[in-house]
Amino acid sequence: MNAEAVQPEWRRDEVSAYYEAKTERLLQRYGPGPRVHYHSGLVDVVPPPGASSEVLRDTVHSAQEALLMELARAVGRFPDGGEVVDVGCGLGGGALYWATEHQAHVTAVTNVPSHVALVRGFAEAAGVSARVRPILCDALSVPGRAAFDAVVAVESACYLPRAEWFRRTRTLLKPGGVLAIADCFLCRPELAPGFDRYWRTRIGSLDEYLSAAHAAGLELEVRDDVSSRVVGFWSLTLELMVHERASAHPTQHPLRALAQAGRGESSREHLRLQQALMDGGLEYGLLVLRRVD
Repeated sequence: MNAEAVQPEWRRDEVSAYYEAKTERLLQRYGPGPRVHYHSGLVDVVPPPGASSEVLRDTVHSAQEALLMELARAVGRFPDGGEVVDVGCGLGGGALYWATEHQAHVTAVTNVPSHVALVRGFAEAAGVSARVRPILCDALSVPGRAAFDAVVAVESACYLPRAEWFRRTRTLLKPGGVLAIADCFLCRPELAPGFDRYWRTRIGSLDEYLSAAHAAGLELEVRDDVSSRVVGFWSLTLELMVHERASAHPTQHPLRALAQAGRGESSREHLRLQQALMDGGLEYGLLVLRRVD
């Protein structure tokens, strides 16, 4: 049985509701903003054990921004001042990053209704409201034709039907435009059901992605495996969970907080993800594909 046969078909409203319900927790962990990210980051040096929650949160945020910086570097010549679509923009951290660091005009696409106003507010706070346009829209229904210099998908492509989305993306891109992806890719099929169940995704292999992209008229230019640099990020988030548990139960002994945090479903899945990145079950990769015609 192949991975496709066992993957759940999450309805888009289920994914939207999943992230709607997580919004407050995400703001508490990754906020206060205005650039709020909830995706993986690149970590080369993990803070020593016992670091404060403030140090951990600052390191997590820096790591997430480092991922975006590395993705822009992989593109080579990011379209500064260009038209960009941020697919699955979350709370808008990436959209604000492209608008601020690259002066891009960003269409920030989300399927979570409450996030539209949050992204708009964060853009105003960052002084880039004129360059960030949040829209409530399915990724397959983004309006435009040959209108964008770049489409960016940071941990959102795994939610989408690849063949259909790649075809739509090619239509959105100007000739010579780029699609930049940062995501987890499946290396061992048996990991797919558990990963998809927890993260509400449809994870795929690199071969599946690249075959669908090529069929849609997108050619691979860059593939960077950054798995080893993402592993440390999950160590940071696991330690941050312990701090969150301790804050919620201030009279609890730290060792008990650590033990209980480690037994939670979220901690278990973070550990599984970290282990899979270390042993080759998953690859965290950056892909740059270009519309060539």
